[in-house]
Amino acid sequence: MRKSLFSLATAAALMAGVGLAQAQTTSATTTIWTTDQGTAMREYSTTNKHTGFNDPKMVPAEGMVLPSDVTIYPLPATMKMPAGQYSYAMINNNPVVVETTTRKVVHTWGPNGTGGGG
Repeated sequence: MRKSLFSLATAAALMAGVGLAQAQTTSATTTIWTTDQGTAMREYSTTNKHTGFNDPKMVPAEGMVLPSDVTIYPLPATMKMPAGQYSYAMINNNPVVVETTTRKVVHTWGPNGTGGGG
């Protein structure tokens, strides 16, 4: 009986660990960001007169945290992302997607619409 309870407890702990590991792998990197979305954010930013951050020394990359002096804006409604989860900023006239709460860059687009994966 004691071995059965131990085996059952071990199996339950392993299953809980697998579930937790799967939950941790779900992140912004599973979102497919398209070139069209980058173009749409550039246009949206211009139309709404959102101020960009210009510093030729700053080259945003996925994983970096944007400084507090970089203004972030809500994503356009056309992006159809969960409300408040992601925002965007314009860095040197190129849009970057950031996690709203951490300001961590999750996707970038370059001048020609291409950019980091994610």
